[in-house]
Amino acid sequence: MADIKYEIVQKIGVLSTSASGWAKELNLISWNDRDPKYDLRDWAPENKQMGKGITLSKEELKALRDLLNVMEL
Repeated sequence: MADIKYEIVQKIGVLSTSASGWAKELNLISWNDRDPKYDLRDWAPENKQMGKGITLSKEELKALRDLLNVMEL
């Protein structure tokens, strides 16, 4: 499997942190030298390891925001 190159362009925020120290974070990340996308995933302390996650374009993030705004939480 090829190495995945990433650069965290902007740390936006932490949604939660587990007892083990892993944090669910929303960040703007450039994957393999491509244009940055919004990324939501679990990260080990100091971003040494990552879990599975989801990447969203700006348009997809706006659509998600709009969906969340109409939900009754």
